[in-house]
Amino acid sequence: MASLRPIRPDTDSPTPIHLRALDDLRFIRETMDRSRSFTAISGLGEILVGVSALLAALIAIVQPTDGRWLAVWLAEAVVAIALTCAFTAAKASRAGEALLSRPGRQVVGGLTPPLIAGLILTVALFGNGAPELLPGTWLLLYGTGVVTAGAFSVRIVPVMGVLFMVVGGLAFLTPVLERDIVLACGFGGLHIVFGAIIARRYGG
Repeated sequence: MASLRPIRPDTDSPTPIHLRALDDLRFIRETMDRSRSFTAISGLGEILVGVSALLAALIAIVQPTDGRWLAVWLAEAVVAIALTCAFTAAKASRAGEALLSRPGRQVVGGLTPPLIAGLILTVALFGNGAPELLPGTWLLLYGTGVVTAGAFSVRIVPVMGVLFMVVGGLAFLTPVLERDIVLACGFGGLHIVFGAIIARRYGG
């Protein structure tokens, strides 16, 4: 009796169970990574950024020219970025959290474009003789970046960003002589207040 042969040989072999387990673990790990928040933002670092901004405001307000005023605030921006990076890296290391994890990269990706836009607008506005528009522009764009980046961090961060945007809007309504007071309230006061909240609630 002739044996029966399939028209199309079955060449598909079942996936080994250990490979399926690895795929499942990879899927679970990627899902958890996407759902995690970046918790390594340092409250202490934000407090120090706020203090440095208050000092910058005291120095900037007595500058005789707009050029020197701008130089003070650009130097403050460099100091603020350095403090934020250093203290965030230290907190991430203590917590065993990768600084460039997926949530960390999302935070950086949300904050960087508004900062670049702020730098471009700084050059454009100052070059066209409108330095009085810089405080509002800086605060608005920084607040926008914090709101966007804060979507991948702890809940209090986007709230801080919204308040930066509010102060930025108010900055356009203030006289030129009060621009350093507005910047002190924004970059100084808000960083100190929210830095203290972050330090208390999220471990430094």
